[in-house]
Amino acid sequence: MQDTGSSHRLAAILAADMVGYSRLMGEDERGTLARLKTHRIELIDPSIEKNNGRIIKTTGDGMLVEFASVLDAVQAAVEIQRRMGRRNADVPANRRIEFRVGINLGDIILEDGDIFGDGVNIAARLEAQSDPGGICISRGIRDQLGDKLDVGFEDLGPLELKNIMRPVHAYRVLLNVSAAGSGMPEESQADTELDKPVIVVLPLLNMSGDAEQEFFADGLTEDILTELSRFRDLVVISRTSSFAFKGRNVSVQSVASELGAKYALEGSVRKAGNRVRITVQLIDAEADKHIWAEKYDRELEDIFAIQDEVTSSIVATLSSRMEAVTQERAKRKRPESMAAYECLLTGKRLHHSSNREANEQALSYLNRAIALDPNYAHAHAWRACVLGQGWVHGWCENEEETWNEVLGELEVARSLDDEDSDVHRILAATNLLRNDFDRSLYHQNKALTLNPNDDLIVVQHGELLSWTGQPDEGAKWVRKAMRINPYFPERFWNHLGRAQFIGHHYEDAVNSFRKLTVPDFTHHAFMAAGYAYLGDRVAAKGHAEEVLRLNPDFTISGYMESLHYKHESDAEHHREGLRKAGLPS
Repeated sequence: MQDTGSSHRLAAILAADMVGYSRLMGEDERGTLARLKTHRIELIDPSIEKNNGRIIKTTGDGMLVEFASVLDAVQAAVEIQRRMGRRNADVPANRRIEFRVGINLGDIILEDGDIFGDGVNIAARLEAQSDPGGICISRGIRDQLGDKLDVGFEDLGPLELKNIMRPVHAYRVLLNVSAAGSGMPEESQADTELDKPVIVVLPLLNMSGDAEQEFFADGLTEDILTELSRFRDLVVISRTSSFAFKGRNVSVQSVASELGAKYALEGSVRKAGNRVRITVQLIDAEADKHIWAEKYDRELEDIFAIQDEVTSSIVATLSSRMEAVTQERAKRKRPESMAAYECLLTGKRLHHSSNREANEQALSYLNRAIALDPNYAHAHAWRACVLGQGWVHGWCENEEETWNEVLGELEVARSLDDEDSDVHRILAATNLLRNDFDRSLYHQNKALTLNPNDDLIVVQHGELLSWTGQPDEGAKWVRKAMRINPYFPERFWNHLGRAQFIGHHYEDAVNSFRKLTVPDFTHHAFMAAGYAYLGDRVAAKGHAEEVLRLNPDFTISGYMESLHYKHESDAEHHREGLRKAGLPS
């Protein structure tokens, strides 16, 4: 209930303001608002409530809070700033949400639920004197606080504050926030992969002078990368990470260092008429020296022989670094039509754009590839993948018809080439959606055998293990996918968070979900249940409210039907967490 009329009282006033609000909103309005709301739900509001504070008002980038106790006011501020420091440890500096906080003890005027007076104005001015992530307090606060908190103080002396008649003696609170570690999750086991050679395949440069041939260079890069990924004794940085440096003027050594790779493959492609010239060189990035280089000038029909030579030469060069290369790479079936191959490369490139128009164009190129070569298994597999992308995003007119088409294309692809890892990866995913766990696991293991360094296959393996009752092992596989692809998609945090929740590691789970820029209602549901099990009723309630705001028709029973738990005990564990959070049955 709001106050009516006006009255005076002594209070500790906390003023907080978000640093760089306008810039962050200009760069990413939706993501900034989502992250700010998450911090409010999980940290700021609960800290204020726990320390007996009362939020007087909020603005887009700040708030004013009243406390009856000086100790409560500073305790809340210290808790918020320390925990925000830990939350920001793995966030790039230009995307961090940080606050300045000022606290003053003074007489305030209460009128119609708001507060006024010099006590409020001084708190706001002290906030402006604070460092990002810091706290600035008045002498009155410092004198009453004494040594009751585990913090230090820096005497700033009397400060001349804007529109304040007299100087205000102020202090900076020294939080002593410890440096947090990197954003990558810690490995819970010795990672034997770190002992293996790690290589990054940089995008081959298109030297043809024809922008339309860019897809050819990109596609050839992907094919070389995929072929290298078949070797279990070699760790290959994923396409997503290596292509993040496409078009950027950075040294090979810098790229390799950033991605954690010892070796790098770079080169160029020049295509003219029916001939293709490829130049590649293998570099020891740590020693900054060339290990091997080669040129290939061939008829275009020899493109697959070129790929074989490139990959074989690299592996031979690295053989002294490997324990053994015991098996030759399985020979893949080659398309009979080079035009079909080029259509496939174009379709792959468009698929990576992940938008509706590109999806439709990709489908047309794959249709053309299959028309040119009906027995081209990889084209059928990728057509299923593109159709599936449209089905997931709702870009198709008839969902049931599209779904059946996905399954049909996969069966055709499998009948033509049972050694294509993408076929089995997509079959594993579709069988999981039907809760056919045995078939899903069969195809997943097959995909993993065929291409153990594909981060999409690896993360999917972790997801499947989690749904089938092995969440701790599943989390290890998700971390492995993050290692393979240092520029992993944000959704990998979702996979890790789910595995941790299923494994009853609730604090780890909510920390993983918090990495998501714009969480949807399913993420909030997991977080609500996680906080409920942690006993944090305020945070659980906040996330439950977000679930219902984003999905007003949400029910526990309906939501659980969309999940894929193999064991009823795991499903009941999830249901109980949602019930504890107060979500409707």
